[in-house]
Amino acid sequence: MSIYLLEVGTEELPYKFIPQAIEQLNNGFTNFLNDNKVKFTDIKVYATPRRLAVIIEGLDAQTADEEKIVKGPIKNIAFDEYGNLTKAGEGFARKNNLTKDDLYIEDNYVQAKIVVKGKAISQLLQEHVPSIFMKLQGSHFMRWGYNDEKFSRPIKWIVSILDNEEVKIKIIDKESSVYTRGHRFAQQNLEIDDPKNYVEILRGAYVIVDQEERKRIIIERAKEAASQLGAEPYYTEDLLEEVTFITEYPVAAVCEFDPAYLDIPEEVTVTVMAVHQRYFALYKQGKLINKFITMTNYIGDEFANIKAGNLRVIKARLDDAVFFFKEDTKKPLSDYVENLKGVTFQKGMGTMYDKTQRLIKLSKSIAHDLNVSTSDIERTANLCKADLTTNLVFEFTELQGFIGADYARVSGENDKVVQGIKEHYFPLNAESETAAGLEGQIVGIADKIDTVCAVFAAGKKPTGSSDPLGVRRAALGVIRTILDSGLKIDVDKYIKEALKLLPVQRNCADEVNEFFVQRMIIFLSDKFSKNTLEACSNRNPLIDIADYVKRVETVEKLESAALLENANRVIRILKEPSTEQVNPVYFKDAAEQNLYEHVLKVSENSDYCAYLKELEDLNQVVSKFFDDVLVMDKDENVKKNRLSLLTLLKNKYDYLADFSKL
Repeated sequence: MSIYLLEVGTEELPYKFIPQAIEQLNNGFTNFLNDNKVKFTDIKVYATPRRLAVIIEGLDAQTADEEKIVKGPIKNIAFDEYGNLTKAGEGFARKNNLTKDDLYIEDNYVQAKIVVKGKAISQLLQEHVPSIFMKLQGSHFMRWGYNDEKFSRPIKWIVSILDNEEVKIKIIDKESSVYTRGHRFAQQNLEIDDPKNYVEILRGAYVIVDQEERKRIIIERAKEAASQLGAEPYYTEDLLEEVTFITEYPVAAVCEFDPAYLDIPEEVTVTVMAVHQRYFALYKQGKLINKFITMTNYIGDEFANIKAGNLRVIKARLDDAVFFFKEDTKKPLSDYVENLKGVTFQKGMGTMYDKTQRLIKLSKSIAHDLNVSTSDIERTANLCKADLTTNLVFEFTELQGFIGADYARVSGENDKVVQGIKEHYFPLNAESETAAGLEGQIVGIADKIDTVCAVFAAGKKPTGSSDPLGVRRAALGVIRTILDSGLKIDVDKYIKEALKLLPVQRNCADEVNEFFVQRMIIFLSDKFSKNTLEACSNRNPLIDIADYVKRVETVEKLESAALLENANRVIRILKEPSTEQVNPVYFKDAAEQNLYEHVLKVSENSDYCAYLKELEDLNQVVSKFFDDVLVMDKDENVKKNRLSLLTLLKNKYDYLADFSKL
């Protein structure tokens, strides 16, 4: 079995492109091998800022011969009346290296069996590898030098080796060799004698080529450096991924800044470090300290210049933050609300001030229906967008809400309002926490419903490639907040209220409702089957989302085949539900009366497990009805009455789910 290595060395790649390239290379080589019926055991894709590498293990030296049936001209075109090959027949035979004796007739066409000889894997790789690599896609691809082809960054070297032999290829203007390059400050010409040794050869040249290993090293070294200070490093997956793809040999360096900078909002300091400078903030006993870790791509033990350079950069950023904080807090947060009149929400939908007024009305309506005090909720709604006009949020947009909460605290607002301003943006993404306080929950729901409705009313509903104002995330945020907090909120009602408050009136309530329902089904499909989720959406799920989930949980446990059969039989018979009441006068059979009495006893309540049991108990009576009664009786009154009876039964089934979708 053979092993193949491709390494393409480049100038530093954009870190966001590298994960895309890893996935695309994996898919590209997998498809190439499968399409050409090449057996292999494993594909590994490695990446650093300066290289993309693929190692394929367990390759056959050659593809197997393949027997194929080739189809030629129709019989009377390939042969003349004497049974001799015509020009067309001779051409078909010559094209496939066949003789007349190799040909046979089937379905009135000339056909033949041919053997396609297998190819050496080295030949296949030589033919296909350049095109696989050049199919990589990413943003901001460019032409380099005098080349017509585009790529993310200029290619500097290529290694292409099968076992211990080079497979000569050319990508754009670079030809392959058996020489790679180590870390930028280490040995540059390293011979790869065997793909099996590739990872270790580069390790010896200060390159950790395996990105997963590099990520583990970053975490370990960050924790080790932090533990020497009795601290814990703070990092997100985004930060970890970025640092992984901007280093080849990560080394931790601890830096220190003036503790005076800890007086500004903690979120600002952490954002400067993590988002803007790619540093690991440090916490000691739950409190941010004036030290951080920078993960250098460095060989050596002299960090003085590195530390000094990082301190100059972070000091400048934090000085800006301190200045903006002091300027902003010279007046209370409430004074910034009026400035929202100069901030456009979206074209045709007014300003952020207009949106704020809508949030106040919608939040009060939700609070009233929940029978809770509206004063703090109204105050939260009034102030929740005020920080958008502050200097600090202008500089650090991602901290909207967090800055508002700090400014509200400085302005003397009560704790519930402070918390609500911060949390009304929650959840920040699909995995993050939802609002814990009622103020943040209610105002956040109102805010997100208003945003979704405004986008739909403007005729800009999301498509596969477009999601204006993040309405998918907003809809999911409403659903998650309601489920996590156990709120009984009629979202459908507030969709209609929100649409009425918009400056542009468009009747799209049903569209918005369906959008929310589909987002909810996608969200819940990790826990429940899609068929069950669809079946239970026959009753508007948005009226009470928690109730909908209870029904889904119950129907998911359904095991009665008889119940499914009976429910679907009723649905098939009832083309249109009857609008008339059941009249016992028209009963002709005891099974009708028996079914009617049992159906009336089924009580609709929210204990869905008990309700399902009642439906299951009906099975015998329903089956008896269908055995004894012909629904489409010749007597029109009897037939209509039986259809009314089945409609009554169907309504009982529908209360739980649309069983035709199960």
